Amino acid sequence: MKRKYPFFVLFITLSLLFGCQGKEGIVSGKEDKPIKIAYMICNSLPETTARFEPITAYLSEKTGRKFESIYVNTFDFEDLVRDKKVDFTHTNSILPIIFKKEYGLELIAVEKRGRYGYRDTGTIITLKESGIKSFDDMRGKTMIFGPALAPFGYMAQYNLMLANGFDPEEDLAFYVIPWGSFKHEKVVYAVLFGAYDVGAAPRLDLDHMAQEGKINIDDFNIIAESIPMPYCTVGVMPHVDSGLAQEVKEILLNLKKDETVLVNGEVLRILDSAWIDGFVEANDKEYDTIREHLKKCNMAPYKKY
Repeated sequence: MKRKYPFFVLFITLSLLFGCQGKEGIVSGKEDKPIKIAYMICNSLPETTARFEPITAYLSEKTGRKFESIYVNTFDFEDLVRDKKVDFTHTNSILPIIFKKEYGLELIAVEKRGRYGYRDTGTIITLKESGIKSFDDMRGKTMIFGPALAPFGYMAQYNLMLANGFDPEEDLAFYVIPWGSFKHEKVVYAVLFGAYDVGAAPRLDLDHMAQEGKINIDDFNIIAESIPMPYCTVGVMPHVDSGLAQEVKEILLNLKKDETVLVNGEVLRILDSAWIDGFVEANDKEYDTIREHLKKCNMAPYKKY
């Protein structure tokens, strides 16, 4: 009688071989590729990391997929989006407009924080003791803006001035934009200590600094304040699977105040760490006001040279 063992051994060997190949495919396949979520650096890298790393960890926990944070300076962001090196974005509300127009980014969620919920405003401030109380009083004065792509530290104020017959390029003695970290705070302090006559500050930052005891809001005149517009926004790139995009969106929208996650051995409250009250669904039409402001201020993605 012929032995069947050689065939049995061959069968087992082939099974193991193809079984290993299958497992290797899973390990190196799409499901195990890290999902990149890029956060725009706010005041500083350490602060931004501490605020948003819990969100990344929570997304990994809830989806069962590995999410990886990338922290990016504002003006470096577009390169990563263009080259499809990110899957989700968390930025101010100007960058998503640029990325939607140029690269098809979809806006999915907006942060809630402060007096206006998921929106913020831009203010034009002076010291009360300066006697500068109106746009006419600002003529010939010096001004400090926030970052050049800040919706509530530059765009909103520039548009307010144009809408009130005040041309920043002609009617100010000069204006500056600060370097380095904590630019919005630098604006407020620059006005407080008399380095510049007028400042452009987000209302949220004024309130936050007052709550922390850094300033007394009664020391300032608020010459003008913009209408509320959408705040920091989460977007998803068009190459991301629609099912995953929807899952991430629902996770963010359903985040509760007491939700926690483990980060570097420490249990953290996700929303408290991020300094926010939650997320609401992004409504693209609500960004039309920002789009109109960008056009009037000759800013990207509508800039005309």
